[in-house]
Order: sequence, then C-alpha cells, then structure tokens
Amino acid sequence: MKPTIVLVHGAFAESASWDGVIEPLLEAGHPVIAAANPLRDLAADAASVGDLVRTIDGPVVLVAHSYGGAVISNVPADAGEITGLVYVNAFAPEPGEHCFQLAAMFPGSMLGEDTARPVPQSDGTTDLYVLQDRFHELFCPDVPAAEAARLAATQRPATQEALLAPSGERPLWRELPSWFVIGDEDLIIPPALHRFMAERAGAQRTVEIPGASHALPVSQPQACADVILEAVAAVARATSRSVR
Repeated sequence: MKPTIVLVHGAFAESASWDGVIEPLLEAGHPVIAAANPLRDLAADAASVGDLVRTIDGPVVLVAHSYGGAVISNVPADAGEITGLVYVNAFAPEPGEHCFQLAAMFPGSMLGEDTARPVPQSDGTTDLYVLQDRFHELFCPDVPAAEAARLAATQRPATQEALLAPSGERPLWRELPSWFVIGDEDLIIPPALHRFMAERAGAQRTVEIPGASHALPVSQPQACADVILEAVAAVARATSRSVR
C-alpha cells in the first residue's frame, strides 16, 4: 500500500497553496490529502490533523509548510501509521518553544508589527494577516506579481495565540525520520533557523533551494515534490525491511 501524503499548509496560506505539489505526487500514484489547517490554536490544530490521519488506512507521510510544521510536530504519535515527516520552510519546535520565539532566534525575519495587520476577534483572539501591499515582497517575491496579489487576497489568517502557543512535550520529529526543504531567501522564517532545526531534528536529508522564498510550495512545487517522493520511498524501504 502506497503511503498517503497529507499536506498541511501554514499561516497566511490555504490548502490550494499545495496545488503545484499535488500534481506530481498524484502522477507518482500516491493518495494525497491537502488538509484544511484551522490556524486557531496549536494544540487544536494538531488534534484536527490527527483526527484526519485516524481516518486513513495504511501508512501516512505528513508534510508541512511554515506554521504547519509546528502543527505536525504536535500530532499524536498514535493518531495513525505515521512513517515520516517533511518540513517545507517549516517550524520544528522543541517542547515549550513557540513560532514567534523561534523566528527571533536568528536575524532575517521581516514579519513584525509593521508588516502584519491584526484583526481582533469577538472571542478574544487576534487574527494576523500579512499586509497586502507587503505580501509579494515578503512572502513570495519569486512568483509573478499577479499570482502574489491573488495569494495576498486569499491568505488565511492565523491567530496570534496559535503562533505564541508553546509546543507540546513529545515532538513527533524525535520519533520519526524527517526531511527538510529550505528556501535560502525566506524572509518570514530565517534560513539559519531552518538549518538549525534540521540539524537538531537529525534530518535524513536537508535540501536548500537557492533564491527561493518562503512560499516554496507555490514557487518551487517540483522541488518540494521531489523531496516528498524521496521521503516516501525511504520510509517505504524501511518499512519493507522491518516486515522481513
């Protein structure tokens, strides 16, 4: 049984941000689900992805972008037959770390009070958007302006509270093999942080893409798909050996 690939988007994006990645995965014969990440609360978002995984028969590879990396890191290990993790310009937090804290560990992030638009909610939380007139420059300078404008208009906000929520006690990357894809021109999450997290996680392989922005699934879909397929093949070989 081929693993099901579950794609988890991050903040300021939506499931459709994986469209260019999905096509080569489907062509390779893999079942694919682009999960709708709620972006409301880290623990609840991880539970939502875990609930989805519980409905899937057979092995699962979790793939995440940006804040989605914190989400898959917190998916319960017993949610299903999860065999591997792929972090695409994504956070891989240690217990107690939160996304804002990590982004500030190294210089380079341009997301801050002057580039984000807070929208207070009636439930007491605060939604955060990237300012539309800064979105192309910060989030995806390597995509055409018209496409960047569409991405800015359709961005889904994350709550400030989700991005400040501490990660849980048992990050999934401590238990499973991981792969990292890094855009070396990421202006949202510093590339130095990506490298640090990949090394800390003991990544099977880290692939760095020159000139690539934060929006890797949109600007470099084939490169992302190639690493995902590499990860899927590796965990399938490992599973086959263990069965023998």
